[in-house]
Amino acid sequence: MLLVYTQKITPRVTYIFKHVCTRILGVEVGFTSVIEELIAYTGAKISYGKQPMGNELFIQSQGLLTQQGIESIDITVRPWDDTVGFFPVSEKSALPFDIFSAGFYLLSRYEEYLPHVKDEMGRYPAAESLGYREQFLESPVIDIWAYKLRHILREAFPDTLQFPEKKMTVHNVIAAKQPFAYNQKGLFRSVVGYLGDLLQLRFREIGIRTQVLLRMRRDPYDTFRWIVKVGKKSASQVSVFFLLGESPTFDESINTHRHKFKLLIKFIGDYKEVGLLFSSRALIDYRLLKKEKLQMEEIVNRSLQNSMNTDYLVDLPDIYRNLVELEVRRDFTLVYETTPGFRAGTCTPFLFYDLDYEIKTPLQIHPVALTADSLLTLPESKVHQQVDALMEQVRQVNGTFTMVFSNVHFSFDQEQNKLWRKIYSEKLQIHEAS
Repeated sequence: MLLVYTQKITPRVTYIFKHVCTRILGVEVGFTSVIEELIAYTGAKISYGKQPMGNELFIQSQGLLTQQGIESIDITVRPWDDTVGFFPVSEKSALPFDIFSAGFYLLSRYEEYLPHVKDEMGRYPAAESLGYREQFLESPVIDIWAYKLRHILREAFPDTLQFPEKKMTVHNVIAAKQPFAYNQKGLFRSVVGYLGDLLQLRFREIGIRTQVLLRMRRDPYDTFRWIVKVGKKSASQVSVFFLLGESPTFDESINTHRHKFKLLIKFIGDYKEVGLLFSSRALIDYRLLKKEKLQMEEIVNRSLQNSMNTDYLVDLPDIYRNLVELEVRRDFTLVYETTPGFRAGTCTPFLFYDLDYEIKTPLQIHPVALTADSLLTLPESKVHQQVDALMEQVRQVNGTFTMVFSNVHFSFDQEQNKLWRKIYSEKLQIHEAS
């Protein structure tokens, strides 16, 4: 165990130290504010504060972790070896930056509580973030800082502190907002679809729709058996999220009460994790949020573990507070839809910290590196370069790489989808022998 001495043990201190030391580095950490305990402890130990107590390993505090509330902070980002840092401290410190205050600032999404201009969908834009402005968004800086700390701790305590071996993991996310193109629409939506195709002279779509409805071919968006088949051969995790509430557009909507739709969810749940994609209306109506959760639990016959929000909407802190209230365990929404990168500065799952109440919650936030939609305008070679670059960043710190696809991206009816099928089935699968 690593013992941390600090004059004031605050929820912020314990939160960020446990993320850096335990979640990333795999080392248990304890805390004390009693100097005699620090002196008497014979294991690995550090002090964290304004001044060193003696000759111990000392990391200087910038002060953010002993504060309460939210206020505007002037931040200057500076180069640091092969990465960047902010909140610089004096030469007395074993590290040139207070990585714990900086890590807390990013992990708590402190900047998203400050006044900012939202996009047209009410979301916090990537361009408003410190990571985007200072060009470190595509780097999991908290994990990189943690490994710099590990190097110092190994040198200081070679015999008393052991770090477990870790490997990069991959977690593929499939957002099935529109599981079918033509099936399970019901008579009214199917008739409207036929009329729309006819008015726009889309005769090929009329033919495909007819073949699907007559069960002469598989629905082009029904790629779930292929998703499961690929996933069963790999150690990579797969989570598929289904929308039960109203879809944003009439054309995407299906009857989610139909038996075959429920059978599809049960089929996925037999092999891979099933999650709930909360609808736009539910995100602003707690009663509807709870109703959708209960509906999914009734279908899968177990408590809901994983959730995502439609259109990647994260309006802090209200939406996450509602998930905590509903006892949802993990959320996969924290990503910028059109901008790749690590929104919270980490590629390691972490707990949501409510800055208003100054408490660590049980809701685990699963950081997502990018969405397939963020790469749609790039040529194929650039897509591979972007995915490879982000995966390498995660591999260097043995974190978790997550990319969001849609089942539509894997449709065999569209030539350009070969790229997404290749990335999912080859690049993002970890096999046991590797």
